[in-house]
Amino acid sequence: MQFQQLQYFVAVAETRHFTRAADLVHVAQPSLSQQIKSLERELGAELFLRARGNITLTDAGEALLPLARRILADADTARHEVQELVQLRSGRIRLGATPSLCTGLLPDVLRAFHDRYPGIRLLIEEGGSHDLVRELARGALDLALVVLPLPTPSPALTTVEILREDLVVVSSPDAPAPGRGRRTVRVADLEGERLVMFRHGYDLRELTVAACRSAGFEPDFAVEGGEMDAVLGFVRAGLGVAVVPRMVASRSGRGLRVTPLARPGLFRAIALAHRSDVAPPRAARELQRMLLER
Repeated sequence: MQFQQLQYFVAVAETRHFTRAADLVHVAQPSLSQQIKSLERELGAELFLRARGNITLTDAGEALLPLARRILADADTARHEVQELVQLRSGRIRLGATPSLCTGLLPDVLRAFHDRYPGIRLLIEEGGSHDLVRELARGALDLALVVLPLPTPSPALTTVEILREDLVVVSSPDAPAPGRGRRTVRVADLEGERLVMFRHGYDLRELTVAACRSAGFEPDFAVEGGEMDAVLGFVRAGLGVAVVPRMVASRSGRGLRVTPLARPGLFRAIALAHRSDVAPPRAARELQRMLLER
């Protein structure tokens, strides 16, 4: 049974005339009649009674008509839904990102994307790069913003670096300024400062601790174990200083003193990742383009 045969059958059933039905579906009348006969042979039953030019449905035709109409209607609905998705009128994007990127990079980009494609649902999952890589690999995410280098590099993932972000030192305005109030501070100037530190597994924790050790000292933690919002709150309360991305500091600057790091400073590389064996959906590819062009 072919989709086209059902179209021809419904046209004849509605017009009760083979020639008018052929005109309706834009096909030659002999071709339409041949397809109807082929459908009847396949079903093993006549669908129409043809008596003196009067076309009526047989019992088999009456049984088939509502089913054929439903199949054609479902196909039309499917076609419209796919076209909506292709034209970015509907759909969803499952995007993973680290908490700091959700705070710093994503709000402006997602606002621009939503303004352009309001019908696309945005499903955001926060997590560390290690967790996001695992979610990508099992197909739970379409795209992920991760920090390079990946904790467990995988040929199954494609990564494209989209930016390098400077890190800065944040402190409470009510506390003494780090580096004795200089306009910039070196990592070495953080020796003796009490640090507010992220939880284990957090990219910024590992980067900051490694930088301190490279400068010749072991960092002293005033408090540790928080996510980005908690760390910024502890700094505002005067518990210590923290090293955070510049975009996060710019967005969360109220109640914070922001001090740049002296050259060469510290930075982190941000990449957009997706599975190598599966192309991201159309909507996700459009978001990917906007992130790459930002």
